[in-house]
Amino acid sequence: MRTTATPPRRTATLRPPIDRTTPIASHRTVQRGVLRGMGVGMAITLVLLVLMIALAPRALLPLIGPTASLVAALHWALLPLLCLAAVIGLMARHRFFHAEDIDGSGLAGGGLTGAGATASRGMTGGSWTIRIYQAILQNTLEQVVLAIPTYLIWAVTLPRQWQAAVPAAAILFVVGRVLFWRGYSGGAPSRSLGFALTFYPTLVLALVAAVAALIGLGTPSVGLGIPNP
Repeated sequence: MRTTATPPRRTATLRPPIDRTTPIASHRTVQRGVLRGMGVGMAITLVLLVLMIALAPRALLPLIGPTASLVAALHWALLPLLCLAAVIGLMARHRFFHAEDIDGSGLAGGGLTGAGATASRGMTGGSWTIRIYQAILQNTLEQVVLAIPTYLIWAVTLPRQWQAAVPAAAILFVVGRVLFWRGYSGGAPSRSLGFALTFYPTLVLALVAAVAALIGLGTPSVGLGIPNP
């Protein structure tokens, strides 16, 4: 009697269930960290600006005159510009000392001849470090473009007693850029406080200046020969 061997049964391989909640939970954790940093930044911004306006320290107030507030705001605008220059300088220094980044990401792997082509073979869009510098540079440039016109509008729109808010915003800008740079590689929660201390002072000044212009709170002194009180 011939017996036929029965093929072995295939046992179902148990796979661990896909945890579809992990990415959502992780995203919510990041969101909470960002909100925490932004909230702290907003609180610091409001407290400091209100104190500067209420106390009006003489050392931070401009001289009395038709253009004194504007000139003082231009002086304080140097702080954001120096932050931008510092990031550009750090990027240039990094490129000079690192072969994978010295030619720039725009020329990576193509368009070069001679020694440049030899050095850039196999390059991609740049190293991880230079990409971080580029992101910080882009964000800083955006913040500078917002901040400097806002300082000037505040200077010509609000009374002299309120002008101490401009140096406070400029100092917060510098502090915020340092924190943003140091925390960038740690992800959004790590850099949120630095972003907030850079962005929120500019936003608050712009909103208050807009409201003041609408209700006629400010003193339009520049160009009219009317000194600030």
